[in-house]
Amino acid sequence: MTRVAVALVHHPVLDRQGDVVTTAITNLDLHDLARSSRTYGVEAVFIVHPIEAQRLLAERVQQHWVDGSGKRRIPDRAAAMELLRVVPALDDAYAALGGRAAIEVWTTAASARGADVTTYAAARERLAQADRPVLILFGTGWGLAKDVVASAEVRIEPIRARAETGYNHLSVRAACAITLDRLLG
Repeated sequence: MTRVAVALVHHPVLDRQGDVVTTAITNLDLHDLARSSRTYGVEAVFIVHPIEAQRLLAERVQQHWVDGSGKRRIPDRAAAMELLRVVPALDDAYAALGGRAAIEVWTTAASARGADVTTYAAARERLAQADRPVLILFGTGWGLAKDVVASAEVRIEPIRARAETGYNHLSVRAACAITLDRLLG
């Protein structure tokens, strides 16, 4: 099986106006991405944030569940939170997996904005035959910056409801869970 990792990117991401910004880390995102990733056999969850205080916050939350009283109360949570790797930049996530040339970077197409996209069926088939690790990027805010999306080898089609509801703004936690289930479930 191909090695799969995910990255929750807080910079560079877009705000509502399309400007590149940095978003704040949220506790729920850390827990839910780690739990979904552990469930589907993902090897690492990179939390990408350039601000040291935010990285320290994420590391403190992780430490509580991996080594602290949280582990004694809910041991299953420790198994998930152990997957977190807090890094300052995407390049650090790439390096941890062998370098940018050694991996395939995938994004979810909520951020593709008109670029070619790959269906989940085709992505699942590609994943089954991949000879390099795959890093799936999830953007916070209003999605990944355009240059990040453009640099990805694969942009997976948007997640949509079967019936048109006129609304499609999932949380990154939900998008990650759905994506992992469609690719690895």
